[in-house]
Amino acid sequence: MRICVYGAGAMGTVLGALLTEGGISCDLVTRNEEHVAALREKGAILCGSAEASVPVCALTPREMSGKYDFVFLATKQRENRKTAEYILRFLKADGALITVQNGLPEAELAEILGKDRVYGAALSWGAETEGAGRVRVTSQGGFRIMLGAYGAGERLSELAGLFGARFSVQTGNLSEIRYAKLAVNAAFSTLSAISGLTFGEISVKYKKYTLAILRETLAVAAAAGCNCLPLNGHNLFKVFNQPFARLILPRAMKQYASTRSGMLKDILAGRRCDVDFVAGVVVQAANRFGVSVPYTARAVELVHEVENGLAELSPETLALLDCR
Repeated sequence: MRICVYGAGAMGTVLGALLTEGGISCDLVTRNEEHVAALREKGAILCGSAEASVPVCALTPREMSGKYDFVFLATKQRENRKTAEYILRFLKADGALITVQNGLPEAELAEILGKDRVYGAALSWGAETEGAGRVRVTSQGGFRIMLGAYGAGERLSELAGLFGARFSVQTGNLSEIRYAKLAVNAAFSTLSAISGLTFGEISVKYKKYTLAILRETLAVAAAAGCNCLPLNGHNLFKVFNQPFARLILPRAMKQYASTRSGMLKDILAGRRCDVDFVAGVVVQAANRFGVSVPYTARAVELVHEVENGLAELSPETLALLDCR
C-alpha cells in the first residue's frame, strides 16, 4: 500500500511522522525544499508535548511518481482545486483523498475527484514549525482523529484501521465532525489571528467573543441538520449552549492553552491567511440558511483589516467586534 501526506507543514509532518512510527510507510510531500532536506538528513523531529525523532521519506511535488492508495491533504485551502487536479494523476483508480484541512473543503475536492473518493478527518492536536525538519506539538492530550466519508465511504473501515495503528480513531457523520471542529476554529483561531493571543489566554480573558462565535457556529450547524457535534468525547451543543459555558470554557481549552492560530503565523509572515475557509465558511453557510452571525462576520472582516494594516494585531482590537 502506498500512502502520501501532501502538504507536510507542521500538522502534516506530525501526521506523517506518527503514521511512519506506527509502521505505516508514507511519503511526506512539501514544496519547502529546506524542510525536505532536513527531513531526509535527520528525520522528523517532534518536540513539545510529544518527543520523537522519526526517519521519514520526504519529497517535493515534482519528485512524486507512481500511484497512491491514499493521499492525505494537509495544504492551505486557497489552491484546493488546482491541488486536487495535481493529486488526481497520482491516485490509483480506487484510491482516495483524505483532507485533514479545517473548514468544509470536501465539496470542492469532490468536484475534481468524485464524492466517493473523498474523505474528511479532523485532527485533535496543534503544531507549529520551529525550523526545517522540526515541529513543536503545542497541545496536550494525545493524538485523536475523527473520520468521516463525503460519499459512500467504501474504504472508511480500512482507513480507520490504518489510523488505528498510531492514533485514537472515531468514525461518524462527516458534517457533524466538520462543524464540531469548525466551531472551535472559527472562534479561537480567528480571535488569535486578530489578537496575537494563545487559545488559553482567549478562553480566560475574552469569553464573551469566544462564546458568541461558538454559539453562532452551533446555530449554523443545527440549521445544516447536525444533531450532535462530537469533539474529544463531548457534544459541543450540550457544552456551549448551557448557562455555565463561561465557567467551562477555560477548562475545555486547557489542552490547547499554548496553541496559537496558524492564521496568526501566516499574518506575521506577511502571507494571506485562510480565514475565508474557516470562519468565512460559517458566514457563507449562515447566509444560505438564513442564520444571523454578526460576531463571526465581523471577526472575518477584522482579520482582513489586520492583514491589510488597517487594524492593529492586538488584544485591544477585539473590542471592535462590538462595532457591527
